[in-house]
Amino acid sequence: MNTLQKALIGNAIFSTTSAFILLLFSTQVQHWFGVQLQWPFWIIGLGLIFFAGTIFMEIKRQRKAAVYAIIIQDILWVLGSMALLLLQPFGISNLGNGLIAIVALIVLLFAIFQYCGLRKTETEV
Repeated sequence: MNTLQKALIGNAIFSTTSAFILLLFSTQVQHWFGVQLQWPFWIIGLGLIFFAGTIFMEIKRQRKAAVYAIIIQDILWVLGSMALLLLQPFGISNLGNGLIAIVALIVLLFAIFQYCGLRKTETEV
């Protein structure tokens, strides 16, 4: 198993786990974030399931364009998280902001490892 596959597996597992937490424990997550609405967590959870599915498909295929698309989506997630943390548009609690920051850092690391793994597989060919 190469570096790219390991990074993709980690990202897929993390995304799937996050999705199920958001879907199965949305009331608790809503409480942690200190917000009134629960449906955004459902939408994010469903989106993460779809995203994880696309990652699982690329573990074996490792198509360059598809992996770059995953990396770009990870970077967009990080940028969106940064915007939430800086702008504070929804009155999210300190715990919620901390969770956003931790997840963003993990996602950034996946983007970096995937990029490095992709570069490494390109030089091996």
